[in-house]
Amino acid sequence: MPAKTNRKKTGRTKRAVHRLKRPFETDGLYLFKLILVILLGSFWVKFGEPVVWSHITVYAVPVGVMVGLVLIRTLEHFQTDRKIWYAILIMIGIISALSPAGIVV
Repeated sequence: MPAKTNRKKTGRTKRAVHRLKRPFETDGLYLFKLILVILLGSFWVKFGEPVVWSHITVYAVPVGVMVGLVLIRTLEHFQTDRKIWYAILIMIGIISALSPAGIVV
């Protein structure tokens, strides 16, 4: 009977370790994502006259923020990256809500 050796298979462990590493993101891709999040956060649909719905007055709808939240959730794989992008998107949404920017309907 041949003797069994307790050697580990190096091919599988290298691939498993490689999957756990974070993929490399270029500076250009990061800048593109940042500009996209800023543009989405600043996109609001504002009404010329306030809309009253069930005793709630609505002056504007943050369409870009809603779309941005969905895009970040689907495109970012790591939770820490998602948290950073969510924070940036919400801050830009709040700042742009207070500024006179947006599409007036």
